[in-house]
Amino acid sequence: MTPTVPRKSVAVVGAGAAGALVAVRLCEAAVRRGVPLELFLIDPAPEAGRGTAYATRDPRHLLNVPAGKMSCHPDDPGHFVRWLCRHGEPTIRAADFVSRYRYGAYLADTLGHAIIAAHGVVRVRRLKARVTDCRWSHGPAGHARLELSDGKAVDADGVVLATGPAHSSPAGLPSALRTSDRFVADPWAPGALDAAAGERCREDLLLIGTGLTAVDVALRLNRPGRTVHAVSRNGRLPQAHALSPLPATPPTEPLLGLPLPRLRTEVRRHIGRVLRTQGDWRPGLDGLRPVTAELWASLSVEERADFIRHDGSLWNVHRHRMPPATAETVARLRRARRLQTAPGGITSARQLPDGLLSVGLGDGHELRVSRVVDCTGPGLVPADTSDPLWRNLLHRGDAVPGPLGIGVTTENGRLRDRDGRTARALWTLGAPRRGELWETTAIPEIRVQAAAVAEALLALPAASSRRCRSFRTTTG
Repeated sequence: MTPTVPRKSVAVVGAGAAGALVAVRLCEAAVRRGVPLELFLIDPAPEAGRGTAYATRDPRHLLNVPAGKMSCHPDDPGHFVRWLCRHGEPTIRAADFVSRYRYGAYLADTLGHAIIAAHGVVRVRRLKARVTDCRWSHGPAGHARLELSDGKAVDADGVVLATGPAHSSPAGLPSALRTSDRFVADPWAPGALDAAAGERCREDLLLIGTGLTAVDVALRLNRPGRTVHAVSRNGRLPQAHALSPLPATPPTEPLLGLPLPRLRTEVRRHIGRVLRTQGDWRPGLDGLRPVTAELWASLSVEERADFIRHDGSLWNVHRHRMPPATAETVARLRRARRLQTAPGGITSARQLPDGLLSVGLGDGHELRVSRVVDCTGPGLVPADTSDPLWRNLLHRGDAVPGPLGIGVTTENGRLRDRDGRTARALWTLGAPRRGELWETTAIPEIRVQAAAVAEALLALPAASSRRCRSFRTTTG
């Protein structure tokens, strides 16, 4: 009699882009390896694949990467473009920028097809709850018990934390602003901008941050007669993608192992050479992408801190660029003085008798605005997170902060505990690895990490003591 192969169980926490990509690769790898799998996909969001990034329905919110580079599959770069052609956009090209909402639909559809194709090998259960804690049993066959916000619990052999970027902390802002009902701490929370978007009044608005999030919010809240102000440490808006992009040009000189001052010099020389020969700096910067993680890893902690302090903003505005159509709209708004940016921070805030806010800026100016929206983007330091799961893992030492306190420490995505061990089958990918990789939040990086995590999980031996648990959830 043929023995029954134990069915492995994996819980993926988070059903946004990272979670969906992990689930897709788990389904595909399980079928290829012939490994029976029980897959829990846990997230309170109504739809899988969207997360925060791809839930916006505003058609002005576009991907900041061309469609040809957004495939779920690294070995099939045309997959997303073909999907668009089959789903109502037959004239789409690889160089086009499409709406973020469409990309969320693509992720959900790709996940659905992967689940159907894996039927009989992979059993999937979608749980619409938040994971509040993850504890591990002792012993070599230890497994995880995930506690859910609805009072239930899930047991799993392996866990993937695909939670995406953490929200930034507003702790540095004046308390009068943080406690005001005119302050929007998370512009992507459902309904957060509805009041400001629906206001017919012409009162101005203030955005904290001048990155891609601020650009999206400015497009959403732009109204005739209204000025949208945006402030950040350097006051820089993202650069634009080229209308006719050129291929990436890798550096001709070796960069790995150089101290930061020399690395700065060589990178500037490389980009300068590309600009002189091709008339565009973008191919030079794009040519650094394959080696960015290695260069970051080669720097000391002190050099990384120096880079963030002196080069981080300049890197971000050139590396994370606006689609051409978005950049054109932003340029029109700036020419009309309906979008104004400035360097500096917020020093004071007070509520006015008419309900508006008077906000003091670092340069001594005061703005009278109806809303202040925090557009600083994701937080870097996990210790500041309000997510109960990450807080519990960090408190117990099951996870430890990464370099400079950014993200968490891993070994190829597998979390290290406070003793430096990777004893638990606990992985993460994407934003939580930023301290180690720096560039880790875009789809081209996440899809590669998702494939590696899926292969590592399925290579683990099944725990015979647990045998087959059929979608086991418990109450209490």
